[in-house]
Amino acid sequence: MDYQQKLAEKLTILNERGSGVLIRMNYIKKTCADPKLRLSLLTDKSMETAIKYINKKFPNIDFRGNIQNLNSIQRQKSEVLAATTSYYDSFLDVIEFRDHVYELLNTIDACQCFFDIAINFDFTKNYLDLIITYTSVIITLSRIDDKKALVGMFNCAHEMTNGSSDPSYPRLGQMFVEYEHPLKKLTEEFGPHTKSVTAALLSLRMVYPRRNLPAEQWRSAQLLSLLSAPAAMLDPACCDTMACEYLSMEVMERWIIIGFLLCHSSLNTNQASQELWKMALRSGLFLILTRDEVLNIHKVSEDLFINIKGYNKRVADIKECREHAILNSGAMHRERRQFLRGALKELYKVLEDEPGLLGPKALFVFMALSFSRDEVLWLVRHSENMPKIKTPEDYVDNQMAELLFHMEKLRGLMTKYNYVVQRYHVQYLAQFDAMVLNDTIQNMYVCPEEESVLLTSFVSTLSALSIKQVENKEDFDFRAIRLDWLRLQAYTSVNKAPLPLREYTDLAKVMNLIQFHTRMVDSAEDLLQETSEVSILGFYPRVFEKMFCQSSEDINMKRYLMAFPIACSHFSQCGHPLCPEETEAMEKRSLRLCVTFLEQIAKQTSSIVLDICAEQCNLNDQLQPRHCAEAISAARHRKQKKPMQKKGEVQKEKPGAESMRKDRIVVTNVDKMHLMLTELCSSYSLCSDFVVFDHIVVPTEFLISHLETRLSEIIVRMANYNQTTQEIARPSDLLAALRAYTASLHCLSSYINVDITRLVKNVLLQQTQPLDSRGGQTITTIFTTWYLESLLRQASNSLIVHCPTMHCFINTATDNEPSFRAEEFSDISELQSLAELIGPYGLKFLSENLMWHITSQVSELKKLVRENMDVLVQMRNNSDKPEEMANLKKRLTGGENVLKRMTIIGVILSFRSMAQDSLKEVLNKHCPYLIGPIECLRDFISPETDIKVTLSVFELASAAGFSCDIDPALVAAISNMQTDNTSVDEEYKLSCLLLVYVAVSLPTLALDPNSFYSREHGGHNNNIHCLATSINQLAAAMFTVQNKNIEQHLKEFLLLASSTLLQLGQNVERMECKNRESVYLLLHLIVEESPFLSQDMLESCFPYVLLRNAYRAVYRSFIVTLG
Repeated sequence: MDYQQKLAEKLTILNERGSGVLIRMNYIKKTCADPKLRLSLLTDKSMETAIKYINKKFPNIDFRGNIQNLNSIQRQKSEVLAATTSYYDSFLDVIEFRDHVYELLNTIDACQCFFDIAINFDFTKNYLDLIITYTSVIITLSRIDDKKALVGMFNCAHEMTNGSSDPSYPRLGQMFVEYEHPLKKLTEEFGPHTKSVTAALLSLRMVYPRRNLPAEQWRSAQLLSLLSAPAAMLDPACCDTMACEYLSMEVMERWIIIGFLLCHSSLNTNQASQELWKMALRSGLFLILTRDEVLNIHKVSEDLFINIKGYNKRVADIKECREHAILNSGAMHRERRQFLRGALKELYKVLEDEPGLLGPKALFVFMALSFSRDEVLWLVRHSENMPKIKTPEDYVDNQMAELLFHMEKLRGLMTKYNYVVQRYHVQYLAQFDAMVLNDTIQNMYVCPEEESVLLTSFVSTLSALSIKQVENKEDFDFRAIRLDWLRLQAYTSVNKAPLPLREYTDLAKVMNLIQFHTRMVDSAEDLLQETSEVSILGFYPRVFEKMFCQSSEDINMKRYLMAFPIACSHFSQCGHPLCPEETEAMEKRSLRLCVTFLEQIAKQTSSIVLDICAEQCNLNDQLQPRHCAEAISAARHRKQKKPMQKKGEVQKEKPGAESMRKDRIVVTNVDKMHLMLTELCSSYSLCSDFVVFDHIVVPTEFLISHLETRLSEIIVRMANYNQTTQEIARPSDLLAALRAYTASLHCLSSYINVDITRLVKNVLLQQTQPLDSRGGQTITTIFTTWYLESLLRQASNSLIVHCPTMHCFINTATDNEPSFRAEEFSDISELQSLAELIGPYGLKFLSENLMWHITSQVSELKKLVRENMDVLVQMRNNSDKPEEMANLKKRLTGGENVLKRMTIIGVILSFRSMAQDSLKEVLNKHCPYLIGPIECLRDFISPETDIKVTLSVFELASAAGFSCDIDPALVAAISNMQTDNTSVDEEYKLSCLLLVYVAVSLPTLALDPNSFYSREHGGHNNNIHCLATSINQLAAAMFTVQNKNIEQHLKEFLLLASSTLLQLGQNVERMECKNRESVYLLLHLIVEESPFLSQDMLESCFPYVLLRNAYRAVYRSFIVTLG
């Protein structure tokens, strides 16, 4: 019985198995050819002799007589066995596959099966696929160079281990020898199958010539156009050969060329065979066996036929076809691709506008995808193996991106509106196909029981379908119907079948139509994969990358570039369970290609975006106040009617002149950049994310990452910091530029859906840290370095003066021109700009660096105190004895050094205070509801509060920019100072004596001519007014660390300082009196700034009249000076 042959089942299983064996053979060939992947035993020097011997004697290797040649294998037999087993088993799979293929082919010949692609499509297709797969396996096997060595080494190791050869070895060795010249052997083996193969191939006469037409004929027939016949737009697209309409041209050419190579006798006897064969030979130069393994069709055919008697004419035909292909095929396929680009675009636009047409016109989509895929595959295999021709441009396509893009768009449309397609075809199957099939069955003269059962089940299954199943989102599975139809084709295609299918072509046409409709319902995704997957690109990475580069150079193709990374999502579909190693390698390659393409697209997009930002920043810079002086000067000249400028001078354009143009055709550089940006951003619209081997890829994240990196570099570059000359941009200028960049970046949101706010926040947050996410320098580090190395260093040398009245630092008058104006970097607006730029985190880093400098000064001060400890102890004990104090003071050394270092600390703390005030203003503007509660919490703290709680609250307040009675940063810095051999009591003693040291040294300040108090600046010209800040804050911090009473010790300092300063009044004739009044004011400043001292305390130890006279004296000299 023909039913018992199970031809359909065997064809299906063997085709699947054959695909796996073929992929496995190809992988083995690739690993043997790649030095990095090649088996280490094959490259081992100690194995060279054994491998040479095996290759020479294969397959008849004498394991016992020439044991000296195989000593290396003997020594490592277990390793050899383990390493070569998988290869040996893979070669055994080939033998097993070959046996089953020949058994099935012989059975089919015995049954005298009938083949016609237009009638029993699935049966014919599976038959031809099996022949081509088997041939490809044998050819690929013959190309594995190390197969003899691998099998021979395995068998040697097996015999040495088990005492006998592997039972399959003789057959395997014989197969290798027989297939040294595979096509010659295959033609002998396929001789008996010539009739069946030729019949199957000749059935392509109605399909292949109709598909293999030049683009001019496609264009004149308006192929794939839904608009060519508007009246028929709603008519279902169907024909007698549905599956043939989207059958791959590459598959058909492989069938024809390899089929007639194996069964070539009909080429001499049958004109139709010859014409079909020639047409396929003229179409190209190479065919793909599998992956990137190709067959040079003309060379292989010529080499085979030249040795066969009576085939001289066929050899001449081959040469003529090769010349024709070289001259014409490249241009023909180029024109086809050009036509398909326009046809796919039109098809997509119509279907996007009216997705309901996807129901009746689904066939058009699969035809368009199949035609396009064929052209992509043709170009890929010919680009890699390009012949030497005069027109190489025919094998280069810098518009490939557009074709791939429209293919992806159509795929996406089918996936998106799958519900529409399902709904249409379920109704079609239930309300039309089932009825037509039933009528066809009724009109059949003969219908045996087995066939009748199958056909009746088809009708009942289809009739039971309902649109409610679609609405309820039920899963459909028609695989059983399709497999039964394949079985039925096999039953009815054998000779003397009770129901010969060739006589019932109407049944075949109806069932082929039903098969297509069922696939539209339950496996449209599989059909999309079959007709449009381009995983072959993954095996030609060089060609793939070249195509991307060529497309990216064309401005019109930039909108389609995203098709390249998305094509990488196809690569996961090409794997096979028989070769998992290839899947792993493919995953790495796919991800590498995908990331490379996305990085390139993101790089181009980010460059354009930031170039536009830079242009906008330049335009914004023209509107800055500093550029208006020239305009004001010109206006004054016009008002005063002064002579005009000379003819040679070019008048400077006003800001905004770039926007004025008389002709819209004139394209500016900004216009070009916006056009480029529009094109690039359009590519991101293809999809928001896609999957590559279980990795979810989001293209916009690559763009954000690139923008983040570039923007960070640009911000640092805009700071214009030169470490050699210590030049830097003003914080306000940098902030203005940054705001211009941010405003321009937000325009990107109108092109694509990216979160620019998140991007800017990330970048600016990184800029508040010492290093960014890549370990690069940030503006926080740059400005911290500059303020410490330039501004504060000069301030410590009194070249720059702290000016309390103006809340900034200013340059002092010197003979040398200053490198920068201090007030331009330290006034309120600049420090507020700095706070905006680097934020609380950045200012905390700045504060930590300032504290490091302060602690280094404190360490030096403690050294000076230790050097003069005995004298200072006596001075502290004899503070009420003027004569004793005078004598002790003469023994005291380093007083000026102490005051100098305390002044430096004061300058640093004054700068920090200004920065903190600016931070408070900025935060109050940005988040007043947060700042208010922090201020209340700080004010709630009283002297009785636990010191730990106090410091915690002060730390919070300080981070928000509030000034605190005790500086928590200074407390932390002093508590972290190294005190290796110093006890707590000794530290406390040093702190007390340091205040004594400062107090008794104050009178020496009167000797310095720069100690003069300037009413204009609100401070002294040598920054000694900063001593008030340093004394108060340092004392508070030190005694907080030592858990002592701050107020008590500051009172002691005030008494001692008052006593020593009052002695200045007694030296009427001496030089010390020169700036006595200015020094007196220090006491008032100390008390005024201290939260622990009061004016009453000061008046109790220093007469207020002296302070009043001192103020009068310094203000009078100021008035006289002005006069």
